[in-house]
Amino acid sequence: METEADAGAGGATTAPGRPADPGGPRRLRRRAGSSARRSSARRSTERARRRPRRTYEHPPRSERVRLRRGRPRPPRILEPSFSGVGLVFAAMFVSISLLPSLLPRVPAVQGVASGVSFIVGYGIGAATHYVWNYLGIPDLKGRARQIVVGLFLAWIAINLSIGIWRWVGWQNETRIAFGMEDLHPTAWPIVIGVGVLVATLLLIVSRALRTLFRWAGDTLDRWLPRRLAITLATGGLLLLLWLLATGLLVQGFFTVSNAVFSVRDGEDKAGVEPVDSALRSGGTGSLVAWEDLGRQGRSFVSSGPTTDELDDWSGGGATEPIRVYVGLKSADTVEDRARLLLDELVRTGAFERQALVLGTTTGTGFLEPNAVDSLEFLFDGDTAIAGLQYSYLPSWISLLADQAAVKEASLTVFRTVHDHWAALPEDDRPELYLYGLSLGSYGVESVLGGIDIINEPIDGAFMSGPPFVNPLHNELTAGRDAGSPAWLPVVSDGRTVRFTGAENTLSEPTATWGETRVVYLQHGSDPVVFFHPTAFYREPAWLEGDRAPGVSDTMQWFPLITGWQTLLDMPGAGSVPEGFGHMYSATSNLECWVAVTNPEGWTDAQTTALAAHLEERAAEQRSLLEQLGD
Repeated sequence: METEADAGAGGATTAPGRPADPGGPRRLRRRAGSSARRSSARRSTERARRRPRRTYEHPPRSERVRLRRGRPRPPRILEPSFSGVGLVFAAMFVSISLLPSLLPRVPAVQGVASGVSFIVGYGIGAATHYVWNYLGIPDLKGRARQIVVGLFLAWIAINLSIGIWRWVGWQNETRIAFGMEDLHPTAWPIVIGVGVLVATLLLIVSRALRTLFRWAGDTLDRWLPRRLAITLATGGLLLLLWLLATGLLVQGFFTVSNAVFSVRDGEDKAGVEPVDSALRSGGTGSLVAWEDLGRQGRSFVSSGPTTDELDDWSGGGATEPIRVYVGLKSADTVEDRARLLLDELVRTGAFERQALVLGTTTGTGFLEPNAVDSLEFLFDGDTAIAGLQYSYLPSWISLLADQAAVKEASLTVFRTVHDHWAALPEDDRPELYLYGLSLGSYGVESVLGGIDIINEPIDGAFMSGPPFVNPLHNELTAGRDAGSPAWLPVVSDGRTVRFTGAENTLSEPTATWGETRVVYLQHGSDPVVFFHPTAFYREPAWLEGDRAPGVSDTMQWFPLITGWQTLLDMPGAGSVPEGFGHMYSATSNLECWVAVTNPEGWTDAQTTALAAHLEERAAEQRSLLEQLGD
């Protein structure tokens, strides 16, 4: 029989009659360990259950609604509630918008400039205040807050008061320099009315867009985490608005504009009559129908100096000038129109003249009379001038829509005509020149940058009012000689390319001018030339140092505002007197042609006399057009 000592020593007992198990103690120890481990696991599970769960589960809808309702509600679309900081910034921007820009402003244009500046300033101020609060930056309090806010408001009030008080005077300083009538203080009601209207419309649009963005974010918030919902909603709507603005809206604008101006292309300017001369397109024997020339084409071929006018100036022996033109309706493709233009040049005997000019037109097909007329007087009519229409749109729209079209048209016409011209004997062909005004100069640059003229170079090129999109002009200006201003650059001391303005400076560079001469005519006050998108965030070079004639010394650069001001100047660049803006006089055009063509035996005295004659003739034509109501 097993004793107590045996049981204690062996660590195991057996039922009566059952033999003792020698491995019993080991099994007991294993069972005890397993039991301890299970107890520890149960305790860990209990602790895990009691511990708060770290989870990214989406809050319930009721909680999300409560959080949204707890956020500050922005003003509704038409609610007369405003940000105080935003209004302070808006007042500052309005005061800056009253400073002069490149051109004098009519009251309505100033109203638009101030209205847009108000909204831009308001948006920046309100956004700055929001970010300030979002970052948890503490506000000034007590006496310090009163002092800082008071000084800031006083500074803005003083600047705004000075701007309002001096705006008429600033505008009149520019108007006097341009030779325009003074502006009266009675213009202020128009400025205020237009400014309030523009600012109100822009504020409504801005608040409507903000409401749209908030709605999109709240809608996605039903299924997604809040921050992800806001990110996706903002990115998606920005992409959608970008596609609408650059696609549907832009194309729609261009389509409507093209339809409107194509109708106008069928109308004639005052005083335009059909021609019967065989040396004019649309006349006797012409391959181009009169009605297919377009508005600008019919004006071009039916105008210009007559043989009698040329004889009166030169004393006799003048030749009737050749004017060739092909309109958009003259043929279906640009290649067909270029071949038709060449056929017209051959038909009229253009390759037998002393000078042949390929003129790249502006958007509507316009060729500047001051340029083409002065050339015909300079050569006593022994010229042929050709133009081809590539668009119905005016240049300020064509700058955006027709850059590819003008480049294609210029290159196609040049290659077609140049191939024929280059095949002629060098001593039995006319001098070949290129001409372009405004967007037309972009087309001329396209030709100058090609390889077609390497073996058979042209004799020269003349470009006036080159727009800011011209790559060669921008490259030359950026690489100008040290010390020359951006508004009148000198490049390589004038060996090939020279710049001039209303005051003739073509003879100032000291280098020998080569046989192929290139001239840019530009006014320092022309926004078509000197506007650039970089002006929104960087001071333009033409505001540094001495200012160009006609540009106010009071004009200063401010981020956003200066870019907007010069952009707004562009539509009015053709509504100022000649010698400023985008209006280039007969005198300036003549001086450039004299420099480019370099006629043998021609003197400065003859240039002065002919310029005076051309200015008198141009004044008579303007008076006649005013009487005809054009």
